[in-house]
Amino acid sequence: MTFSLPDLSTLTWAEVGDWLTGTPLLVLTTVVLGIVARWVLHRLIDRVVTTATSRRAEHLARIPGAGRALQAVGVANARHVQRTETVGALLRSITTFVVYGITALTVMSLIGIPLGPMLASASVGGVALAFGAQSLVKDFLSGVFMIVEDQYGVGDVIDTGEVVGTVENVSLRVTQLRDAGGMTWYVRNGEIIRIGNKTQGWSTAIVDVPIAYDQDVEKAITVIRDVVGVMDDDDAYKDILLEEPNVVGVESIANGVITIRIIAKTIANEQFGVQREMRERVKAAFDRAGVRSPQPVMPPYGGAAPQ
Repeated sequence: MTFSLPDLSTLTWAEVGDWLTGTPLLVLTTVVLGIVARWVLHRLIDRVVTTATSRRAEHLARIPGAGRALQAVGVANARHVQRTETVGALLRSITTFVVYGITALTVMSLIGIPLGPMLASASVGGVALAFGAQSLVKDFLSGVFMIVEDQYGVGDVIDTGEVVGTVENVSLRVTQLRDAGGMTWYVRNGEIIRIGNKTQGWSTAIVDVPIAYDQDVEKAITVIRDVVGVMDDDDAYKDILLEEPNVVGVESIANGVITIRIIAKTIANEQFGVQREMRERVKAAFDRAGVRSPQPVMPPYGGAAPQ
């Protein structure tokens, strides 16, 4: 079917009606169907995004001990909402491009524009572009999967194999990191083979407390448990600690030193501050309770100098 204007000099009202119910009506119907299809798909995507974010929030609320931490910072749920909305925006863009592209090709076919040469040229150009932009396509697809799977987000400390640093920006092509020395790294998503995320979910603070060999172990453990109990009730740390720190007991005995281990579960990337504070409080409590730390072994006067 081709689109052509009738001869206006011999036009009758019946012919006008036939013409309007022909190709112009098909074109209008195609455009309207394309707009409706896009609207329906976007509504479906929005509903899926809303459902995914609400289910994620319910899942996080059921994690033991996570409620009080998420109430204070809301990091995990906020990041998931951001990632889900990013995926939703990407899907909406893709559906808009596909629906409008199909609509445009259908309209061109209805009005009689030959699509064969155009599609052939597009196919040849697409093949050439695909060969020349293989790395770009690989980076793009890797970025899509990273966003969909929520492998990491802005603020996470990750190990990409090439560099360890804090994520400052995530795009579909590159990930921007800043290492401990302050240098900014741009890592192509397609070149990332493995990812170690050090700050996703929760972290573990491990503190080893040494005491002298001749000290009362039970007394030392009691002092440490009192310290961690008070720290867990402290307003400054009750939103950081996911549960009360656990004094697991004697970890090792060697060279006149007894080591007592403490394990604490914290929100992501807060374990280092908890470890420092816990050591400081335990040291002060040991001084008050008279629990002695191991003394350094010094060589006798006139002996051989240390190597």
